[in-house]
Amino acid sequence: MQHLWICLRLPSLPLEVFRPNWSIELPAVVLEQEKVVHASSSARAGGVRYLMRRGGVQAIAPATLLFDRAPAKETEALYRVAIALLQYSPNVVLAEEAAVLVDVYASLRLFGGIRKLRGRMRRTVETMGFSCSLGCAPTAQGAWLLAAAGGGAALSDASLARQLTSLPAALLPAARAHRDWFDGLGCRTLGQIRRLPRAGLQRRCGDAINDALDRALGEAPEIFDWLQAPPAFSARVEFPDRIEQAEATLAYANGLIAQLLGWLTARQLALSGFVVSLEHERGREAQPPTKVDIALAEPAWHDEHLTRLLRERLARLEITAPLIAVRLSVTDVQPMAPPSETLFPEPGGKPEDHARVMELLVARLGADHVLKPATRADYRPEHANAWVPITEAAEPAPPPSGLPRPAWLLAKPGALLTRNNRPFYGSQLRLVSPPERIEAGWWDGQLLTRDYFVAEAEDHSHYWIYQERLGSRDGDAVRWYLHGLFG
Repeated sequence: MQHLWICLRLPSLPLEVFRPNWSIELPAVVLEQEKVVHASSSARAGGVRYLMRRGGVQAIAPATLLFDRAPAKETEALYRVAIALLQYSPNVVLAEEAAVLVDVYASLRLFGGIRKLRGRMRRTVETMGFSCSLGCAPTAQGAWLLAAAGGGAALSDASLARQLTSLPAALLPAARAHRDWFDGLGCRTLGQIRRLPRAGLQRRCGDAINDALDRALGEAPEIFDWLQAPPAFSARVEFPDRIEQAEATLAYANGLIAQLLGWLTARQLALSGFVVSLEHERGREAQPPTKVDIALAEPAWHDEHLTRLLRERLARLEITAPLIAVRLSVTDVQPMAPPSETLFPEPGGKPEDHARVMELLVARLGADHVLKPATRADYRPEHANAWVPITEAAEPAPPPSGLPRPAWLLAKPGALLTRNNRPFYGSQLRLVSPPERIEAGWWDGQLLTRDYFVAEAEDHSHYWIYQERLGSRDGDAVRWYLHGLFG
């Protein structure tokens, strides 16, 4: 079985869990045991160096932000990235030293080739707030080594062997404990280590180095613990600074949407509804999160559409207290529909395209301003139809079977003239149907007692008219009314 692996390594993860890569560039460092283990570019420009102590940083760069390393946050962030990458392949593995491995061989044609796929995966990771280096190789260990070296691609075994030969020996985790011994032998690259006597290297350093090189070159099998998507989705991310406007949270919500797409793809589900909860700063009085409920007219699994919907809703949202975090939770899903089997595109666009337009209108105008007709089980024509929000799941009531109904119903019935005791509308009207008696509305105080007819004019146009029954309204004479027009 052929494989092609992409390794995404997050070299700045210790810092970017506190300061995403899109946030304002400020001098910032991460400390572990009171020593600098990672520094931003502006901090390095200010004189901060690796393994510098806390006091030294505060002395030479007092404006630098200091963070204590948070391994739990790094593990959580790496897991979020891995879940997001499930949208490109079901074969995803969490690897050591802040890396994720993805077997993309079966996905190449779907995403337009390795170059486009690498670009999409990089953008996904950057959307979540992390910078990354990508390595691509026929083996997972080889891709990991190329990513650790800063990135590279080797699409064949021969190309991989050539590139691994020149990589520094210190990239191999198993070789770092023996660095001084290798320096004494003059072995500074993986190729030079590979040329050492295998048995002697094994006696001196154990099996780990030989095994790692064998896996990297495809000479030994690789065993993986595949990532499994959770049964439900709810993800949260904290902001590095307080946010005063809801729309400013979209950058962080986009990262959650990327993670959501990976979960949907892995579970073969389409999204019907989700909730975005904006958590407020904890002050003297606890304030519940501001929630944005989004219901989709048609199930979706595309990030562009979800992002547009969320942007429209956040733009109209007013918040009363600063925000510190955002959570995205799925409330309703459906099995993902199979692709259309038709050869040609559907005329007028696909139903999901129409649904997306409606959802954008709802997000922009509000559900109360985008309506749809909903028929009711009521014989009174004025009450048989109502307008409800398009997001409301209203089951239409079937119209009376076998009874004529006009294509156009007047908003208010119009009184007709009578000539020779016959209704007149431009010409004498001739009744061409038996009467349909409607008596309804006694239960809500809007009683109707009418006899409806289909009438034909001299030009053969047809109208829906009615005559109020005698005694239906005290003091009223019997009159004819026009209520609808047939097409």
